[in-house]
Amino acid sequence: MGEFHQPEDWEPLTDEAEARGAPRFTLLLRTAKLIADGREFLCILRDASATGIKVRVFHPLPEHHRLELELGNGDRHPIELVWDSDDHAGFRFIEEIEVRKLIDDSHGAFPKRQLRLRITLAAMIHSGGAAAPIVLRDISQQGACIECDKWLLVNELVRIDTEVLPPIYAKVRWRSQPRYGLVFEHPFRLDELARLSGPLQLLGEAGPEQHAQAS
Repeated sequence: MGEFHQPEDWEPLTDEAEARGAPRFTLLLRTAKLIADGREFLCILRDASATGIKVRVFHPLPEHHRLELELGNGDRHPIELVWDSDDHAGFRFIEEIEVRKLIDDSHGAFPKRQLRLRITLAAMIHSGGAAAPIVLRDISQQGACIECDKWLLVNELVRIDTEVLPPIYAKVRWRSQPRYGLVFEHPFRLDELARLSGPLQLLGEAGPEQHAQAS
């Protein structure tokens, strides 16, 4: 993914950060999630200090009561929106953080892994010449977790059709019936997945279980 340029009208992250001279660090292409009342949106971390952070966003955030930033290792930080300008936004941390933990997120609640967006999306799976209804429970750039009553074989090639995403071809990686883990034949680009999944969250397609931490 190419470099994202700082907007000309960029403002300081917070007045407090300026007053205290809080050092800023540039976090290029560090992927994270913004969680607005349980609805999850991909973003890219940029400049950060102990009191605030600037991120690259892919669509407007919905109205919300609670906003959190989740890192790739599962760590979450409550934040509040300070400013937004086109495809960038600035947030204030509710409590000061250790910036080094943003830079090195190899330790945390979960082993570092590709970010998964928790969703609840009805779909159809095509397997062995037959189709069956399924529910997507999470999705990442490289795969998804689904619930399906149909028995699927590990390493089986399947196709998933929804009303909002392009057809997805994937192989079954693991099975814990009725849940299955899939690996996509053609992974999504980060910006592509962000733009495709964002409207699902904005339309309220996500279920209440999104408020829970990933298992």
